[in-house]
Amino acid sequence: MVQKQLSAAGPGPEPKKRRRVGFSPADTGVEANECIKIYLVSSKEEVGFPEVPCVNPVDLNDFFDGDGKIYGYHGLKINVWINSISLHSYADITYKSTTNGDKGITDLKSALQNIFAETIVDNKDEFLNTFSTEKDFIRNMVSNGEVVHSGVIDGSRINAQVEPIDLQVLRMEIGSPNAGLLYSRLVPLVLLFVDGSNPIDVTDPDWHLYLLIQKKEHKEEPLYQILGFTAVYKFYRYPDRLRMRLSQILVLPSFQGKGFGSYLVEVVNKVATAENVYDLTVEEPSEKFQHIRTCIDINRLRAFDPIKPAIDSAVQTLTKGKLSKKAQTPRFTPPLNAIEKVRETLKINKKQFLKCWEILIYLALDPIDKYIEDYTSVITNHVRADILGKDIEAPKKQVVDVPTLFAAEASFVVFKSLNGEEAIQVDENKPDQEEQLKQLVEERIREIKLVAEKVSKLRI
Repeated sequence: MVQKQLSAAGPGPEPKKRRRVGFSPADTGVEANECIKIYLVSSKEEVGFPEVPCVNPVDLNDFFDGDGKIYGYHGLKINVWINSISLHSYADITYKSTTNGDKGITDLKSALQNIFAETIVDNKDEFLNTFSTEKDFIRNMVSNGEVVHSGVIDGSRINAQVEPIDLQVLRMEIGSPNAGLLYSRLVPLVLLFVDGSNPIDVTDPDWHLYLLIQKKEHKEEPLYQILGFTAVYKFYRYPDRLRMRLSQILVLPSFQGKGFGSYLVEVVNKVATAENVYDLTVEEPSEKFQHIRTCIDINRLRAFDPIKPAIDSAVQTLTKGKLSKKAQTPRFTPPLNAIEKVRETLKINKKQFLKCWEILIYLALDPIDKYIEDYTSVITNHVRADILGKDIEAPKKQVVDVPTLFAAEASFVVFKSLNGEEAIQVDENKPDQEEQLKQLVEERIREIKLVAEKVSKLRI
């Protein structure tokens, strides 16, 4: 990391002028997003090359204290280069001048080290040397890793200039040799490109890294490069099962949009099935990842014969017509035995399966336009139930105070409401709530249509 002040040749000495007293303009600072550019490169020739595109991280302002601004610099530019082979980084910092105003001068070195930690190097020549001295870093780090998959996956589509035979997914326990060091170099990428993510606990042996590696022919020995990775946590479920929770997943920006994220998720699904865990969950999935995950699960569910009768039955009931005119619209949730079969066989948890169920019904309605009104009524019912947090079809428990000679707070009756009465009701007279419900339903329908369109194209 280097800081350079840009100087310009000026005229000769000026005659002395009378000193004026005044106030310096307030330092408004500059947002980190405006002055920092990040580049991911795989060779030293790419460093500084104008054709190399910058990558888009998450909000860089979050890494700078207070309001996310940098103070005390005029004409500040920061170019950060990340070696995608060794995961080292270098920051080229230039500015015209500094002013120690009311906000002081931001300590850029300290701020950047908070992101890049020990991966950042001070000297540009040292950084350029890492492309040769550290070219075997990934290969050495994963030498003890377990190959859980290699080559193609049936049904997967990789839109990239990468031969599937060159792909491997390796698993490493975080406590195994080299895994901790490797992850420490991946942390800056997690902070920069996984929104809201924090580093995992490298002292917890239940964490596993799944690394998507490309082996490229390179002189005497192949060159290993990380295309992406995911961190998965295994935890106990009473009495004798394990669950898997996918916590972090990242495909390096240079390889995004080419099918590698789906490839990695499909491998983790296969591992969950092969090792017969209880189920596979995802920790706070982003909207983009949830879309990818759901597309994958829909394709798996459409090929899963045991649930086809349940889908056919739901579609048959829905196509009888005019559900939207009925006082109560059935929920059209899958039967419990279908939920259990999907969990046990495909390791798809109940919450995810319920989301997929709506899409499976949508895909089975033909023509969809004919039944969209009734289908929307079903989705509205689902969304309303989600808001209430309960199944509105199930009998509800209600608490009613009763007259008593004893302590009033200790006397009450609990009973189940009959005929589907709701213990909690949405006030139909409030236009705000109805408008919010309408917006939520429209958003849910939009998501369903996007997934349906995507999976339909994949089957062509």
